[in-house]
Amino acid sequence: MLPYKTSGPSQRNPFHRSAIRLGLTTICGLALTALPALQAAESESERLGKLEAAVKALQSENASLKHEVSELKKSKQRSHTSVAAEKLATPPGDGKSYVEAAAVEKKAVDVTAAGSETTLVLGGFIQGQFEAGDVSAYDGRLPGPVTVKTKDRFRLRRARINLSGDLAEQFDFKLEGDFELNDGGLTVRDANGRTLASNTNRVGFAATDVFVNWHALPEANIKLGQFKAPFGLEQLTSDTKLYTVERSQASEALTPERQIGIQLWGKPLTNIWPEHKDLLTYSAGIFNGSGRNTTTNDNNEFMYVARLESQLYSGKLGGQDVGLKIGSDYLSSRDDRGVNISQTGNLLVGRDGSLSSFVLPGADEREAYGIDASLRVGPFDLVGEYLDERVRPRTVAGVAPGFTRFRANGYYVTGSYFVVPKKLQLVVKWEDFNPGQVPDDNLHSITGGVNYYIRGDDIKLMADYIHTWSDFRSSHPQFGDDQFDEVLLRMQVMF
Repeated sequence: MLPYKTSGPSQRNPFHRSAIRLGLTTICGLALTALPALQAAESESERLGKLEAAVKALQSENASLKHEVSELKKSKQRSHTSVAAEKLATPPGDGKSYVEAAAVEKKAVDVTAAGSETTLVLGGFIQGQFEAGDVSAYDGRLPGPVTVKTKDRFRLRRARINLSGDLAEQFDFKLEGDFELNDGGLTVRDANGRTLASNTNRVGFAATDVFVNWHALPEANIKLGQFKAPFGLEQLTSDTKLYTVERSQASEALTPERQIGIQLWGKPLTNIWPEHKDLLTYSAGIFNGSGRNTTTNDNNEFMYVARLESQLYSGKLGGQDVGLKIGSDYLSSRDDRGVNISQTGNLLVGRDGSLSSFVLPGADEREAYGIDASLRVGPFDLVGEYLDERVRPRTVAGVAPGFTRFRANGYYVTGSYFVVPKKLQLVVKWEDFNPGQVPDDNLHSITGGVNYYIRGDDIKLMADYIHTWSDFRSSHPQFGDDQFDEVLLRMQVMF
């Protein structure tokens, strides 16, 4: 990432001074050349001697000035490249620490912000992935006679580029887009589970985070635009900071992900109790509720989301870094027909027990809540979260909703340990997800993983083995296997 600061007043360049000196010396030389012609009384031999001495002095002076100009050019070149070699800090919330760029002897490019930005940061990341076995079974897409098995593949999971910055008027902003090839789009199936339509092979550039945030008061920031609604610990954790390659089924299916709206958030103890400002953090937002990159609201209702988080302890115990944090979430929304209520995951149970996106066949009203906790003791981390959502149909303008009420819930517990400090990490994860639409539709998964941090999260290798099994398939063996295995390999590079 390259930060660019607005240009200040121009300074006189040493190169310019040397050029002026060279010009003056040349003029003086011409004057000296013409002077002997005016001194008619002086002998020819004396004049020739003086001219030879003047020429030699000029040659010596010119050689010296040329050497000085050459050195100044090299010095200016080195000063530009040295700036690119410094450690560059990223803005709050991005999760990166710094990137070290090697000093390369090349011509520098000067960029000046058009507005009143005090800092601009250009960055992004790429996540390349290999998937083999029962691909996507961890997300509820179970292969069988109805659902076609996804083949082993290489996949560009995410490829994002972003621009963020701070404005002098106490605003910060972020613009981010994604080039990912996403197969988690909309799939429509009939009552027998057959696929009628799908846009799962979406290709193109799409916006992820696009927002501006007013941070004059740390107790009350105001954020406007498109960003993740404050619901779900794992969902709010950056894609580059996860301990496993993919999020849990419950997190993907029951969280609202990115939405368009406005949010009030902050740390109310910042000035009252500065040494414990992280003891309490709150977020409360109002959103359209119809998903990201959607310019219209599905009705005149809104989605209301809130999160409360507390850092109960952060310090050292027995020489080890220790931290304990808890959080809770709440969501309320009234949606119309056609809204996808599982933005990034799968929730709708098909005839064969496989899951797909839940696009409402009629209007609904829903409430959801979540609780989570995370503990860190030296090289050991333990994270757990429980999510619960109740979806109730409602009749609008005499139109029946077309589905029955249900309650979906799930949880996960993740443990990790650095066997080599800050380099080699072992991970295990247990998760359970209940879509709650038919009897015995629970899905369970256990993940074992290894992460190798080449340079922190900036360059990281991940390998996960996931075993998933379905209670529905166990009760209905005519639909195929009830046990599934998958291997995920990922390389991540942040820049």
